[in-house]
Amino acid sequence: MSNVTELKAGLREITGKSSKKLAGDGLVPATVYGPKFETISISVDRRDFDRMMHDAAVGSTLVDLTIEGRDKPVDVIIKEVKRDPLKGTVQHIDFWAVDMSETIQTVISITYVGSAAGEREGGVMMHALRELKVEARPKDLPEHIEVDVSALEIGDSITVADITAPTGVALLDDPDATVASVSAPAVEEEVVVEEGIEMGEVPEVGKESDEETEE
Repeated sequence: MSNVTELKAGLREITGKSSKKLAGDGLVPATVYGPKFETISISVDRRDFDRMMHDAAVGSTLVDLTIEGRDKPVDVIIKEVKRDPLKGTVQHIDFWAVDMSETIQTVISITYVGSAAGEREGGVMMHALRELKVEARPKDLPEHIEVDVSALEIGDSITVADITAPTGVALLDDPDATVASVSAPAVEEEVVVEEGIEMGEVPEVGKESDEETEE
């Protein structure tokens, strides 16, 4: 089950260039929208959001968002977080307002556990997927899905069909899609140089001879 966390937000009437002013006030611009929710612009405290993200996950954490002027919190999930490509600071947040009685489609991160047996024999562990597409009611969304790779030998793999989804969660990826595998170590080809050929017996291709050609 997804963890539920709380966050407060203020209304944001001015957009665009006001983002710099918000940053100066320690706030982050955000938007809340959904199929049954009128889109509104808000702002959240940067420190509160960063603190929340230590335990939260984009796409799966359920948030009770208390918005200025509203009587009760809005049930949302964090749909997208845009960050500065250089500094890594949060620039904008998208919150998706959900209906707790209806299923939603989102992505859940994979947490790999265990050390593959094949790795100890020199094999190479390959993680083909880092997240899974799922459908579930908001209250059933897990923070992550664990995949145990400890039993994998060289040549073995785990597919989506091998994963047991949590109760109330449906996996939407192709059942035959590879999630993780252990491949054999790469073998370097040995270059064998034959000995015993005297220099000059075989002319080099593309090299002119120093001897003069008789006419």
